[in-house]
Amino acid sequence: MFDTLSDRLAATFKNLRGKGKLTDADIEATTREIRIALLEADVALPVVKEFIAAVRERASGAEVRGGLNPAQQVIKIVNEELVTILGGETRELQMAKRPPTVIMLAGLQGAGKTTLAGKLAKWLKETRHQTPMLVAADLQRPNAVTQLQVVGERAGVPVFAPEAGNGVGDPVDVARRAMDEARDKQHSVVIVDTAGRLGVDEVLMKQAADIRDAVTPDEILFVVDAMIGQDAVTTAQAFLDGVGFDGVVLSKLDGDARGGAALSIAQVTGRQVMFASNGEKLEDFDVFHPDRMASRILGMGDVMSLIEQAERSFDAEEAAKTAAKLQKKGGKDFTLDDFLAQMQSVRKMGPLTKIFGMLPGASQFKDQLENFDEREIDRIEAVIHSMTPAERTDPNIINGSRRARIAKGSGTEVATVSGLVERFFEARKMMNAMATGKGMPGMPGMPGMPGMAGGGGARKAKQQAKKGKKRGSGNPAKRAGQTNAQPSAPQPGQLPAAFGGAGQNGDDFELPDDLKKMLGGQ
Repeated sequence: MFDTLSDRLAATFKNLRGKGKLTDADIEATTREIRIALLEADVALPVVKEFIAAVRERASGAEVRGGLNPAQQVIKIVNEELVTILGGETRELQMAKRPPTVIMLAGLQGAGKTTLAGKLAKWLKETRHQTPMLVAADLQRPNAVTQLQVVGERAGVPVFAPEAGNGVGDPVDVARRAMDEARDKQHSVVIVDTAGRLGVDEVLMKQAADIRDAVTPDEILFVVDAMIGQDAVTTAQAFLDGVGFDGVVLSKLDGDARGGAALSIAQVTGRQVMFASNGEKLEDFDVFHPDRMASRILGMGDVMSLIEQAERSFDAEEAAKTAAKLQKKGGKDFTLDDFLAQMQSVRKMGPLTKIFGMLPGASQFKDQLENFDEREIDRIEAVIHSMTPAERTDPNIINGSRRARIAKGSGTEVATVSGLVERFFEARKMMNAMATGKGMPGMPGMPGMPGMAGGGGARKAKQQAKKGKKRGSGNPAKRAGQTNAQPSAPQPGQLPAAFGGAGQNGDDFELPDDLKKMLGGQ
């Protein structure tokens, strides 16, 4: 959703690189480009004016003009101001002192309230260890009750639906009865799904206000479609005035609209975005972190969300067993079965394009990520499943005839099987080096290995270094210049240049060769 905005901001910041000092003309040109980028992203005009004024004022300060790297200082300012307009700090749900906690969902028809009710219930059940119950109070939209029942079944959460809906029944009465049901069955959270309309009208507001008064919710969440642009802000203000709400949930963040609603709604309404829904599956639901979203918009990745997803997807006990295998006997106990299990755990985190997109610098490989074929993982699984248990345990026994049989059984080519086996050995070496504390292969000052960004291992790197070594000049002044021209090694605690460290700006970021091949790069 924020690709266009990210690209425009990246191009703007690139123009500042190499400048030793920011002039008034530089600041004016930069803020003008940022203003255009935000307006093109459909951010509300009052928000854009306030944002640009804050950036201009801070960028004109003496601490920036005297800075060693003006571009990085401006990026830092823009990042902090983005966090501010996105709501500042992350806001948690307010739970009732005496259960049940009542959460009411409000919004227009088509915003995704019913699906979001199931996502929120599943999230509360699995991450907050609550016992939620869904309430079908949308009795107007055809089959809304049936849809909520299906969603509840998928989420493993009970649904209170005494009325069939389709225009029949009183939603306020259903909401009241749901509270009695929740207390009797001892549910800790009640999520009320309400009806919407195609537009804001008096009937919609009256019904939502009546349900609010009947259940006295602890949280009223306004669900808004992130793809509808400026209408999202207008609708949010209407609901705020007519019913009131405590927080915002952005749905359909995986769409390709301009996304200005996400950058406007918190600032205009004074209510923070609390959750974000970015897909059709019930797992595609996240707490909205303003700082992480700002980081994504600026192309700096979202490592914290990546770590949290990994923690949810990987089994700690199995991970410990795998680590033990990698540490012993040079990692030879790590088999293709283990490799397949690790790959399946990664898939649980979501599409690989989404995972790679959370890495810093991944925006430079946007085209490769978009063209990556997720079915490549299915082909790898088919190849491994076509092997015998002995072949998975010891891939060294896979000779020519075995490769032909495996290729035939998996519907692939012999070259595909050979490539998989070779990549497995390289990956095992790399993981063994990391598990035994030898460091990341291919990084400066650390053992290199085939398949990584460093090329064909430490021995090859030494040969190239020896071959490319030149004698220094006999002139002391020239020799000093040559020394200064050499790339400096990263200092302790500093990232290598290939990862944006040692004073680099990230333009030289390189993915490992195997990853480039997987993504279709050259």
